[in-house]
Amino acid sequence: MRILAVVGALALIVGISAAVFFFGGFYSVAGTVEDPAIVRWALIQVRTASIDRHAQDQPPASINDAASVQAGAKAFAAHNCANCHGAPGVNWAKFSEGLHPDPPDLKEVVDHRSPSQLFWVIKNGINMTGMPSFALAGAKDDEIWSIVAFLKKLPNVSEADFKVWTAPPAAAPAATPTPPTIAPVPDPPAESK
Repeated sequence: MRILAVVGALALIVGISAAVFFFGGFYSVAGTVEDPAIVRWALIQVRTASIDRHAQDQPPASINDAASVQAGAKAFAAHNCANCHGAPGVNWAKFSEGLHPDPPDLKEVVDHRSPSQLFWVIKNGINMTGMPSFALAGAKDDEIWSIVAFLKKLPNVSEADFKVWTAPPAAAPAATPTPPTIAPVPDPPAESK
């Protein structure tokens, strides 16, 4: 019984100490300060468990179609994903270096995530990171699935392919304007004397 009392007292002391540390402002939330290893580990575990639990949507049958991959590249560029994650031939924007935690290099992580997990993250975003919810930003599910299709192929996408897929459509040649036709001016009526 005495051991339980000691364990309970220690748990109470640890809990109060943690509360004072976090709620007393001793824990720095600055983006320039690295998280303690235990905090980083806990955040990664919570994030991974949450994604695993919630990522239940199944990809459409067209996820491997070339048209889906190309549409996904265009959507990836249109939503400015390359600013934080880079893209073939596209450097990350300088401001992304100030995000904490660092945005992942997607070429390195997409092979370790299922299409359902990627879809869930893009659609819902991740709290306390720079990853926004693209569903709240107006992206529809089919557009998000096309981004997933692109991401699953990303490690093998060349810079040239990415440029072609994301280039704006070529403008149609301007039609040569035809000069306006001028109606002949009728002769003024003759004056009577």
